[in-house]
Amino acid sequence: MEIKYDSNGLVPAIIQDATTKNVLMLGYMNEDAYQKTIDTKQVTFFSRSKKRLWTKGEESGNFLNLVDIKNDCDNDSLLIQVNPVGPTCHKGTDNCWGEENKSNYGFFSTLENVITERVANKDTQKSYVASLFAKGINKVAQKVGEEAVETVIEAMDNNDELFLYESADLLFHYLMLLQAKGFTLKDIEKELIGRHK
Repeated sequence: MEIKYDSNGLVPAIIQDATTKNVLMLGYMNEDAYQKTIDTKQVTFFSRSKKRLWTKGEESGNFLNLVDIKNDCDNDSLLIQVNPVGPTCHKGTDNCWGEENKSNYGFFSTLENVITERVANKDTQKSYVASLFAKGINKVAQKVGEEAVETVIEAMDNNDELFLYESADLLFHYLMLLQAKGFTLKDIEKELIGRHK
């Protein structure tokens, strides 16, 4: 891999969780740090303050296990995907911005949060979610079954708009059922990852 090091012999290395895709930290590598990372499969940086190589986790045990390294279009910065062991930041947080390193499923994560909030508020007069939860898990499960049947029926037809509408209903009610059972999309992701070969 061609790498353009700066005048100090360094290249910025952006560290990204290979699973969550969250950025964990920024460090710098010289040629020796890059080669040690390749050889050991644990990310090693060049410490600008200590003027030496340091493998992330050498003291804390919170290693960054190498998954992949990509060079940018100008060959002057690296994107390093890792499987982190423990928190990445020396302050004990998951990343150097103090954020939790959790999976984000875009708008689906927003929906999960909305469902959680509405169930907690228990306003059965104003919230469909709260009113369905108040009827118990059997009613939530029954609603998922109804939406699944409606989705299948629309799949057999040629009306894509209705198929997508029913699919959205199914997914929304399934998210409610997951929470009613005490699970989230993260649990489903873990199950699917375990099956992937």
